[in-house]
Amino acid sequence: MNLHALRDEILQRAAGAARFIVAIAGPPGAGKSTLAEVLAEALAEAGEKAAVLPMDGFHMDNAVLEEKGLLALKGAPETFDFRSFLSTLAAVSANDGEVLVPIFDRSRELAIASARVIAPETRIVLVEGNYLMLDEAPWNRLEGAFDLSIFIDPGLDMVEQRLLKRWYDHGYDDETARMKAFGNDIPNARRVIGNRRPASLVIRDF
Repeated sequence: MNLHALRDEILQRAAGAARFIVAIAGPPGAGKSTLAEVLAEALAEAGEKAAVLPMDGFHMDNAVLEEKGLLALKGAPETFDFRSFLSTLAAVSANDGEVLVPIFDRSRELAIASARVIAPETRIVLVEGNYLMLDEAPWNRLEGAFDLSIFIDPGLDMVEQRLLKRWYDHGYDDETARMKAFGNDIPNARRVIGNRRPASLVIRDF
């Protein structure tokens, strides 16, 4: 399904809704954030008001992760503030006023609070993150939270290639890049692909 077809599918399903929430889920390296941003642009070009709510903004801070002994697993399901994410998503769904949401600054490896506004007139909200469709507690409490769910599944081989490239692009040598990818990212990817709830739409690549 290409971008325009996906945009049109969202518009068709969102017809008549005052607030329509779309989940864009998938393993690390699948292209979720890229898809969310270009979809928001495509929806804006079609005259819609759309915003992106990234799950990455709910990363626990490194100091908290270190205290919990989870710093080496940063990015795993257990390293997110699920309660805050759930309450923010509930506020966005209620659509009873402006909602300020956090974003994640990758250059500094930290979340920035109240860094993006979801205004009352924003009709379509694209929520993107690895674990939105994960069928494990507490993430399975998101069942029914989305009006439409999109799961990107490019296959493990492609995900592994992309995740390795990500670490190479950060300047790591082969041994370190493989240790980082296969020590945390790729196990998380397998977990996401192998244990997910059904999605409205599954696309193979973006």
